[in-house]
Amino acid sequence: MEGMLLLCVALVITSLGISGTATTITTYPDFQQLHVKQTIASAATKLYKEEEEDGGSESESGGARWKVKVVHRDKIFPQAPYNKSSNSHHHLFHARINRDVKRVDSLMRRLGNSKLVTDFGSEVVSGMAQGSGEYFVRIGVGSPPRSQYVVIDSGSDIVWVQCQPCSQCYHQSDPIFDPAHSASYSGVSCTSTVCGRLQNPGCHAGRCRYEASYGDGSYTQGTLALETVTFGRALIRNVAIGCGHMNRGMFVGAAGLLGLGSGPMSFVGQLGGQTGGAFSYCLVSRGGDGDATTGSLEFGRAAMPVGAAWVPLIRNQRAPSFYYVGLAGLGVGGMRVPISEDVFRQTELGDGGVVMDTGTAVTRFPTLAYQAFRDAFLQQTANLPRVSGVSIFDTCYDLNGFVSVRVPTVSFYFSGGPILTLPASNFLIPVDDKGTFCLAFAPSAAGLSIIGNIQQEGIQISFDGANGFVGFGPNVC
Repeated sequence: MEGMLLLCVALVITSLGISGTATTITTYPDFQQLHVKQTIASAATKLYKEEEEDGGSESESGGARWKVKVVHRDKIFPQAPYNKSSNSHHHLFHARINRDVKRVDSLMRRLGNSKLVTDFGSEVVSGMAQGSGEYFVRIGVGSPPRSQYVVIDSGSDIVWVQCQPCSQCYHQSDPIFDPAHSASYSGVSCTSTVCGRLQNPGCHAGRCRYEASYGDGSYTQGTLALETVTFGRALIRNVAIGCGHMNRGMFVGAAGLLGLGSGPMSFVGQLGGQTGGAFSYCLVSRGGDGDATTGSLEFGRAAMPVGAAWVPLIRNQRAPSFYYVGLAGLGVGGMRVPISEDVFRQTELGDGGVVMDTGTAVTRFPTLAYQAFRDAFLQQTANLPRVSGVSIFDTCYDLNGFVSVRVPTVSFYFSGGPILTLPASNFLIPVDDKGTFCLAFAPSAAGLSIIGNIQQEGIQISFDGANGFVGFGPNVC
């Protein structure tokens, strides 16, 4: 019967540990229930457990454990005066896809041209209404700390905020940071070691200059400085940040960017031995009405969960900022799609692997792999009413009038054995207010594979940089 709830599922993650040879990351049946009306209405399920009011707690090892909230951009300031557009699914979808295409183009350009403390954290929030990067955290900059929303980006190796005096700045929700009002601000000299770590350092009046371009026309330019950054009650001193005096592009709304890449100038890289390159995040669900839901971003060894399924990170010398994992195959409805593992070992833009990226929304696969995967999904959803493709999506359904539908599972087979099976809402997403849902994957003609944030949502993801692993689960968020 249409609308009948056929099956209830829950995310359960188990692991044999890093030394294990096979891990089943989820225990979904071969088919799941997609709750159509709930998704269309954007009724958010609060999966995130609020952290302590003071922003920190004691870890079992006795050290402080800090986290901040992570919020998707759709959830911040929905009535922001500079956001005149509708908050409908149609508008949010097309705005997101437009940003996503630019993001992927940016990654392609970077890869193609490449030559190559204590535990703490923050809330991660949605920034859709800001017109900026996909996920935001709120941090303090300077002394006294000035609260700022910044985009989190696992593919970037610099921390920066817009600064006064600003010769060219876009609109942001918070007052632009003024280093003249910070007691801890210290400019970096051109001859300093930290200046030498920049990819293309410059020099003006004895001060180190930085610039970063994001491939889609977005850029930031300014002075490199040492400054105090605050996460809740955690103060991290002498963080090298870019003080941007000329900024332009897709970061509208946010004050700047918190680079979480694996390079030495990213926030993770600068923390170094204090955290061992360890951090963990949960990305909240996207878009819609109702109360905001929040995820989390944590730093430090205490953030590494017990019971996660661990997958080795792959180092790509041509793209050292990015986090790569080995993907062996794809599954639909509990059956592995016949795709050679070699398809995912793209070599044109570096050696092997799939990029785990917080800034890309839609997962991309090489065209041959995508087509085989899509065709397998179509075979198992032949009973659902099809409609024409929308934007970059070629597999869409008219689910208007349904309360819930039965859909096959989608799984990632990682190299070494682990299998990640996604919740239905992580691969069938609404694209308008008329009940149109699309399979949230796209082909990559250049052969680059990216696991985007739609597929990462609601899953605890941890990076253990010191040991070279990324973990999935065991918690949902």
